[in-house]
Amino acid sequence: MQHRIKDIATALGLAAEGDTDLVVTGVSEPALARPDQLALAMRPEYAQALGQGRARVAMLWAGADWRGYGLNAAILSPRPRFAMAGLSVLMDPGQGYAAGIHPTAVIDPDAVLDRDVSVGPFSFIAAGAQIGAHSVIGPQCHIGCDAVLGEAALLHAGVRIGARVRIGARFIAQPGAVIGADGFSFVTPEVSGVERARDSLGEAGTESAQSWARIHSLGAVRIGDDVELGANSCIDRGSVRDTTVGDGCKFDNLVQVGHNVVIGRDCLICSQVGIAGSTVIGNNVVLGGQTGVSDNLRIGDNVITGGGTKVLSSVPAGRVMLGYPAVKMETHIESYKALRRLPRLLRELGRSQKAVPKSDEST
Repeated sequence: MQHRIKDIATALGLAAEGDTDLVVTGVSEPALARPDQLALAMRPEYAQALGQGRARVAMLWAGADWRGYGLNAAILSPRPRFAMAGLSVLMDPGQGYAAGIHPTAVIDPDAVLDRDVSVGPFSFIAAGAQIGAHSVIGPQCHIGCDAVLGEAALLHAGVRIGARVRIGARFIAQPGAVIGADGFSFVTPEVSGVERARDSLGEAGTESAQSWARIHSLGAVRIGDDVELGANSCIDRGSVRDTTVGDGCKFDNLVQVGHNVVIGRDCLICSQVGIAGSTVIGNNVVLGGQTGVSDNLRIGDNVITGGGTKVLSSVPAGRVMLGYPAVKMETHIESYKALRRLPRLLRELGRSQKAVPKSDEST
């Protein structure tokens, strides 16, 4: 795969300077770049490492003195990290999935595959499933009965899509992702200790042992367009209504979305986030890694949570939250600073107490 610098710049809508006929075969970090690679030196501190490598051309920030770094050419971007999105498309060699239907794939006669669909080894597509045009189904995938997958989908190895799940166009799922498993819904014949503990805020627990009865998940999952799901992430089907995910949402690895959850548009859900059942997430929400969201809550538009945040109550739109339990980030930071000062304050208090004479000593 070879690209001239002028062609890369044109494809990205960026300016290129110097010898733009130079050809590169890939990208690299500045210190490791070969002469045939485009060095990604997108900030001045990264560019300092160009001298350790052998790059002749780099992607730099707008206005950078590329000649001063000893380069023959440069691509300049006002937002280099955003430019990487388009650059990565050009440079991605793909996973090597072959075109056509592999002979070991099992496709029910009642499944409908649109044009140019690729199905990998040992994958299974059930009756009534519909696969959109130009989709790629990797090896060992499972698509359940009556599931719908939009055009240009990409399922990597081992993805599982349950029955009646409906997914929009350009969906990407990383290996091991599961969409449409049953929700975690169980109930006891009488009020359980868990329910008592919740209603009383911990004052009453389990009084007698009871067995759990399973509530079947009668809903499914509906996912919009341009959604990406990370490796080993799971979106459970709804109990009665569908679990829903809006357009443009991106999920990291190891994310758990519970039954009946509703997620708006363009949300970013980082690794190890858990969202409990029936919670509603607004648009453009960012949940940092290991955020936990309790059930039946409302998270407003544009909310951001820091890593490790535990959300136990609803959050108004636009808040930035941190901590356990979640509070405004500035409140959490102020409390943390105060906590760090406690040992010093206690030492000072102790010295002050020693300096004050006891009442019987002053008589």
